Amino acid sequence: MRPRGRAAPGAAHVGARDGGAHTVTESDEEPRMTTPEPGGGSLLSASALHIAFPGRRGAPTARAVDGVDLDIKGGEIVALVGESGCGKTTLARSLLGLVPPTSGKVTFAGQPLNYSGRALKAYRKRVQLVLQDPSGSLNPRHTVYEAVAEGLRIHGYAGDERAAVAGALSRAGLRPPERFFLRYPHELSGGQRQRVVIAGALVLEPELIVADEPVASLDASVRGEILALLLRLRDELGLSALVVTHDLGLAWNIADRVAVMYLGRIVETGTVEEVLTAPQHPYTQALLSVLPEAPGEPVVLTGEPPDPSRIPGGCRFHVRCQVLASGEAEAAGVASRCRTQDLAVLSGAGRTQVACHWASSGGGALGGGAP
Repeated sequence: MRPRGRAAPGAAHVGARDGGAHTVTESDEEPRMTTPEPGGGSLLSASALHIAFPGRRGAPTARAVDGVDLDIKGGEIVALVGESGCGKTTLARSLLGLVPPTSGKVTFAGQPLNYSGRALKAYRKRVQLVLQDPSGSLNPRHTVYEAVAEGLRIHGYAGDERAAVAGALSRAGLRPPERFFLRYPHELSGGQRQRVVIAGALVLEPELIVADEPVASLDASVRGEILALLLRLRDELGLSALVVTHDLGLAWNIADRVAVMYLGRIVETGTVEEVLTAPQHPYTQALLSVLPEAPGEPVVLTGEPPDPSRIPGGCRFHVRCQVLASGEAEAAGVASRCRTQDLAVLSGAGRTQVACHWASSGGGALGGGAP
């Protein structure tokens, strides 16, 4: 786990007013439990996961997830990053139990995930989803209380519903919680709506959340507050998270580890410092090069956008690879392998790994500042 010496962007705003709601600071609330130390067994893992969708009217099969190993440990935040269409959302949906894999398996706390029946309902109580757009996640006809209590009712909660809803809203930074019970989504700011969505996940006391672009629709100052909230929940509740995003800056500010995905495969993985300060895969280098803080000229990827129904032979990135196009791969003696030899699936282990013939030949990492 990396030290939290770097605050998330906008974290200085935590404790300020967000449309009239008091945003809870770390001193406002006592920790409920200590953070589990990463390094033990995986909480959630995917092994040799493949998810394919048959094409319509004779079109080729789309291999949306094409061999993925991924581990998330207790108390760990993993960022899954990549362009639109790389398969990251499909992978996340499978980890949530929403899309059964074509082959491979998902395990949670050492037990294989059953994609049907009562076992799946129990699993969904322990693994919760936080969506990108809070406006689309909340029923405009439901009050905040009803929105947060919905999960409790689905799972037949037998305790004090009002106390559970109040506790979840409080942990999500909406205090006093009773002030929000009878409000409707349109009466809240964007940041408050996202906090209600997070409270709806927290009310079931999950062990892991999957956050799909959790701050993409929010203003910059509110983004920082939500990131700080997610970090506080990890530290206080021992909550694990998979954060799905195209934003490498977000990954830098919140994640312990990062997995970079391209055309259905993870092509580089490791600690966030290792991957984002010294990227080895040309695709990761290209993603980082377009950030405003990046040194040098941005890398413009040529060729067709990735299509999971037409995955090329050899390295799946070779048709767009700037290292191959520039002749660097030829100089390193790996150009033929780039075009013809597929690469092994990266294991889900926490160590730094890269699926690239050029990088494996000693092509060298790209140094530079973090996002």
